[in-house]
This record gives sequence, structure tokens and C-alpha cells, in this order.
Amino acid sequence: MGIHPEARVHPSAVVEDGAVIGAGCEVGPFCVIGPRVTLAERVVVKSHAVVTGWTEVGEETVIFPFATVGEVPQDLKYKGEETRLVVGRRCRIREGATLNLGTEGGGGVTRVGDDVLIMTGAHVGHDAQIGDRVILVNNVAIAGHCVLGDDVIVGGLSGVHQWVRIGQGAIIGAVTMVTNDVIPYGLVQAPRGELDGLNLVGLKRRGVERGEITALRAAYQMLAQGEGTFLDRARRLADETDSLHVKEVTDFILSASDRSFLTPK
Repeated sequence: MGIHPEARVHPSAVVEDGAVIGAGCEVGPFCVIGPRVTLAERVVVKSHAVVTGWTEVGEETVIFPFATVGEVPQDLKYKGEETRLVVGRRCRIREGATLNLGTEGGGGVTRVGDDVLIMTGAHVGHDAQIGDRVILVNNVAIAGHCVLGDDVIVGGLSGVHQWVRIGQGAIIGAVTMVTNDVIPYGLVQAPRGELDGLNLVGLKRRGVERGEITALRAAYQMLAQGEGTFLDRARRLADETDSLHVKEVTDFILSASDRSFLTPK
């Protein structure tokens, strides 16, 4: 408990009683670390950053100047209940970013996975669930209760409406407002968020086999142009496919959601 002897804390930093600062951590000038914060080994908190609330930060994460991590939700229903923020390992939380605690009505935990890059001025709202290797570009706003799968990229100045789900490997173009769920590996662009294809570049970069990419392209065409409703097409596709990636798409579509889907053009 307390400050590990191998941690380095600048004399001007405020580390409140009860905080746990792990071995190899660095806390820079004029930082504030709250009494319920746990910093795992080798976390770096640079000057003027604030880490507060019931917040856990994973190993080797770096929090840059003027970021605010673990403040109370921007939700008028929040009445001070005990809720948490959990940040994974090796994340980069850049200047001025804000990450809020969860709310009792939303499950109580805001969670950020491993190897996540949250760029300057981006916001992660209460109860959001952010997967591994996600990139939120400058000034992205992720509203409360959103779920972002692994390897999602959200372009700069974009916003994601509360309760929206974005499937694994999807990419959102810059200056886009996303108000509906996005299928895994989808490509979304235009100011009001139109599903405009697949994130083929991302699939190739991750080394997905050509046969799987071909299957995803055929599945996209079926979802766009097949007979019946969008859900009917997804059910039929789920019965017919042998592709693991296509199955991931159909499982996502057929699972419960509070938002409708962006449908293929």
C-alpha cells in the first residue's frame, strides 16, 4: 500500500493518503492523485495531470499533461454512488483527454482495454466499454454506455451517440456522427455516419487471410442487397457461413442492442 519505494514522485505533486503507487511509477510536477487511485507498475503520470475517483491504471500506461482520469460522470442522474474506472496496460492517454467513472444505472464501471491510444482532447463517457488496441483520434467524443470492440479506430472530431456499439475492427472516418450500431469490420464515413463498405486496409494489416476477406465481402453484399429485412439476411447468413469473421458479424447483428444498425449502402 502507499507509494512504492522505487516510485518517483515530484515534490510538487499531491498524492492523497490511500493512493497506491506501484514500483517504477513516475508522477510529475503538479499532478493530483486521489485517495482511491491505484497505479500499477511503471505507470507514468506527466505534469499537471489529474487521476482521481476509484480508478485503476494498468502497467506502463502513460497519462499526459492536463488529462483528467477518473472524474465523476457527466450525467445528472449520478448522485455520488461508488463506481469505477479501469484502464488497461500500455495505454496512452494524451493531453487534455477525459475519462469518467461509471454510473450505478450503467453497470458501475467504465473500462478501457490494453494498448489503447486516446489522443488529445478525446472523451470517454461513463460506463463505456473500450476494447484492446482502440485508437480515438483528437477530440473524439465517446458518449455514455458505448461499446467499442477491439481494434476500432475513430477518426478525429467524431462523436459516438450513447448506447451505440461499434464492432471489432471497424473504422469511423473523421468528422462523423455515429448514431447507430456499426457491424464488425465496417467502414463508416460522411457527416451523419453512413456504412460505406469494409475496413479492408485494417483487415489486411492484421494479416487476415484472403479467403476470410473474400467471405466478408460476399457477406457485405448479401446484407446490402439480399431478400428480406436486414435481420432476415443476417439470420440466413449465419446459417450458411463457415467463416469465423462472417460469424462474428452475424453474432453481433443478432445480439441484443438498444440502437438500430447502420445498413450497407
